[in-house]
Amino acid sequence: MRILLSADPILPVPPSGYGGIERIVDALARALRARGHAVGLLAKAGSTCEVDALFSWPGAEVGGRVDTVRNALALRRAAGKFRADLVHSFARLSYLLPLLPDSLPKIMSYQRHLSPGQTRLAQRLARRGTLRFTACSEFIAAQGRRDGGDWTAIPNFVDPSCIPFSPAAPDHAPLLFLSRIESIKGPDIAIAIARRSGRRLLLAGNAPRSGPEAEFFTREIAPLLGKDGIEWVGEVGDEMKFRLLSQAAALLVPIRWDEPFGIVFAEALAAGTPVISCARGAVPEIVRHGKSGWLIPEGDAAAGAAAVARLSELDRAACRRDAVERFGVGPCTDLYLALYHRALHRT
Repeated sequence: MRILLSADPILPVPPSGYGGIERIVDALARALRARGHAVGLLAKAGSTCEVDALFSWPGAEVGGRVDTVRNALALRRAAGKFRADLVHSFARLSYLLPLLPDSLPKIMSYQRHLSPGQTRLAQRLARRGTLRFTACSEFIAAQGRRDGGDWTAIPNFVDPSCIPFSPAAPDHAPLLFLSRIESIKGPDIAIAIARRSGRRLLLAGNAPRSGPEAEFFTREIAPLLGKDGIEWVGEVGDEMKFRLLSQAAALLVPIRWDEPFGIVFAEALAAGTPVISCARGAVPEIVRHGKSGWLIPEGDAAAGAAAVARLSELDRAACRRDAVERFGVGPCTDLYLALYHRALHRT
């Protein structure tokens, strides 16, 4: 099979630092090639993903009309030059417009919330049976199905071989908050939970420098740092991130919003580290309450402290197995390949 992947012209594939979707595209390309498929990639100039054919977007402005037209035409040219059997886009839906009337099978993947009507026009323009959608969770897929279409939920995945597994956490292991230091992620609640529990808490993530979220950090977070075992370590790279996860007693991210997926939760489980969060968005699809973590009421520090006290009831090896079986590269690649075959055979 000849598969053309695309990623937005924002970050290279793979990214040098932060870049969730770009990491997914890079890992998927490598997994598909390892199974004998030819893979092309249309991505930001400077991408270094190892594929059979690498194409660059001509336009860098994802919101600009001129660059949108240029990139849409570039995707059509790349599909022809690569002789693609199927196009799988992780980029803008608008880039698929010239290909919609074509008989070439097309898959559009979503990692974010969908607004009503977002896919309706594309479905009207597409040749019947040639356009399918994936979402990173059933939560997001349900949003898409409101406007019809063929939707498959395929979770974001992790590479467990890159994440060290810790079968046990020492008594002094800290709790870990690993995310952007923003109000929707609940760092202030994480601090309150840690203080009630008498546990150390490491906050790893970048803090905004301006706007309401910067004010939130200055008002709610900064005054508590360096006290009662609360420590901010700043933004971390992959190596440090995985080390922190494997050494933590639990990942504690008590969100205040509907997570489309939340890759850090799957990464924590792959390290054997249970998760304490809230049952919003896709989190209940990742964290199995009482099995791989605890889901607490939003904003409830007392419930969070009670969950911390029950961490010993959770099996870290079971957390690891669950992540490997449901969020490993192999199982998720299987799901994409099954979808590709259905698309090619119009079933």
